[in-house]
Amino acid sequence: MSEEADETVDVPRRITVQSIIPAWLPRAYLMAAVTVAGIVITFWSLAKLQGLLTVLVISLFLAFAIEPAVNWLAARGWKRGLATGAVFVIVLVVIVGFLWTMGGLIVDQVTSLIRNAPHNTEDAVAWINSTFHTDLSGADITERASELSSSLEKWVVGLAGDVWGIGTTALGVLFQGLGVLLFTYYFAADGPRFRNAVCSVLPPKRQRHVLRAWDIAVEKTGGYLYSRALLALCSAVAHYAAMRILGIPSAFALALWVGVVSQFIPTVGTYLAGALPVLVALSQSSSTALWILGFIVVYQQFENYVLQPRITATTLDMHPAVAFGAVLAGAALFGATGALLAIPVTATAQAFVGAYIRRYDVAQS
Repeated sequence: MSEEADETVDVPRRITVQSIIPAWLPRAYLMAAVTVAGIVITFWSLAKLQGLLTVLVISLFLAFAIEPAVNWLAARGWKRGLATGAVFVIVLVVIVGFLWTMGGLIVDQVTSLIRNAPHNTEDAVAWINSTFHTDLSGADITERASELSSSLEKWVVGLAGDVWGIGTTALGVLFQGLGVLLFTYYFAADGPRFRNAVCSVLPPKRQRHVLRAWDIAVEKTGGYLYSRALLALCSAVAHYAAMRILGIPSAFALALWVGVVSQFIPTVGTYLAGALPVLVALSQSSSTALWILGFIVVYQQFENYVLQPRITATTLDMHPAVAFGAVLAGAALFGATGALLAIPVTATAQAFVGAYIRRYDVAQS
């Protein structure tokens, strides 16, 4: 009896830490900690290098934009460095010419505004009194102008107190601009070598995809720039003729403004471009302002439905709604830089995806 009882008694086992915790759990905790630390370090590095990454992205797409012109010159015997420098000089001359012309326009309009201020004030007071049945006088306007001048003076004094911060910001913008120019030059001048260096670390199958995406990006970005430039030229010529006929002053500068701003500033460029000629014409007469406003509206419709589909048919085939949504998304994610790069980036992605998607005819029921 006792022997059977002894056989049924359990012998207590020694419990150790190794028997409670699985052997793989410490390794999993370590891998999780390393992963989280890697993610934190990556996001911290991206935040610190945001300025440099922005410069690199802008430079890359600017290089894509000028690379067709550089390739065209290189195919005719030019060295790539010299061809890139020539394209840079042409672009720089165009930009300086535009800024110089617009600076002259601003000086002329400000001078005219100051010279005609008393007469314009009297006309404005008479119009307000006749329209809203008020009894304002020139003294009231002068008093309001004095108050506005005092507020403006205080603002300028406060702004001058922060001149160090303004100077630092301006210096940073200057260095970023120089960085963009430098990287753009290297990306365009050494385009084939840079492309080969990137593809040399990839297997052959992926090399084909990268090269195809690269070619599409160059084609679409360059096509976007050149089609916009052609549309800007057509717009500038048409508006110059209209403003010369209507007798609007500074017709060349205003036409150049309309052509460039309406084509190269996404979404709101058309409204910004048309507002300035209307305001200048309004200083001449209200009928002239209405005429130029009507011409701007009519020409915009002509451009949207006749010119733009023909010019962009072979360079940037994108639905207007897609382009508008891309601009909004780019602005929300990356601000002004994202808005400017949204259309060529979206066109590149659309063309790349379209190259690998097979489309079928829709069966009619």
